Amino acid sequence: MAAHTRWTRLLEILGDQGHLDVLDAAERLGCSAATVRRDLDELARQNLLTRTRGGAVVSTVAYDLPLRYKAARKADEKQRIAKAAAELIPSGSTVGINGGTTTSEVARELAVRPEPAGGGTALTVVTNAINIANELAVRPQVKIVVTGGVARPNSYELVGPLMDSVLRTLALDYTILGVDAVHPRFGAATHDESEAGANRALAECAGTVIVVADSSKLGRRAFAQVCATDAVSILVTDQGAPDDVVEEFTALGIDVRRV
Repeated sequence: MAAHTRWTRLLEILGDQGHLDVLDAAERLGCSAATVRRDLDELARQNLLTRTRGGAVVSTVAYDLPLRYKAARKADEKQRIAKAAAELIPSGSTVGINGGTTTSEVARELAVRPEPAGGGTALTVVTNAINIANELAVRPQVKIVVTGGVARPNSYELVGPLMDSVLRTLALDYTILGVDAVHPRFGAATHDESEAGANRALAECAGTVIVVADSSKLGRRAFAQVCATDAVSILVTDQGAPDDVVEEFTALGIDVRRV
């Protein structure tokens, strides 16, 4: 198991339990106790947990993993979801994209589109994610609009009133939202209330809202609502999405794409 994969699993266990024992973690990950100790020392160095005698306890950020650790989760599914979502965006559209691992993959799919015949702009992307803006800024066929705001280090997203003041003046054809949870009754949500507010503003600007979420996020709830279920037009997920949950979304008029 690769180091980043082990680190992600260790942080997930901490997020669920609040504490971790070295020997128990070694058994669950199928590696040696010495390896787990080295992993915990490295994560403590990054201020992602607090080391204790024989293990570790959760730190203030462990419930919300930094983007570089989330990227390893369901990587294949996220790439398929991203490709399917990008195909929904016609050339010439104006599209909002928030931060996240799946939306970052969507941005990469949009970035590799061929340039329009004769040059010009193929797409206008409005984003509050500085990593997405950085990747797309070098693409001459993509016009990038970056919202203002204060950067959150875990997600690279800009949040706060500066962002709201920019988005109030914009109209988007589409917004592609990555979320931490999406539930038929409680809508799309995320762990952080400031991110939820920023993402809600992107959704409210759009004619069509597309949620991209792997099957592990379906039927779940998170702390802060981004938007109600009836604000979502299309949900793109993977083949692991449970039939009963998909049927609930479909009954509410949401176009569910399992890829």
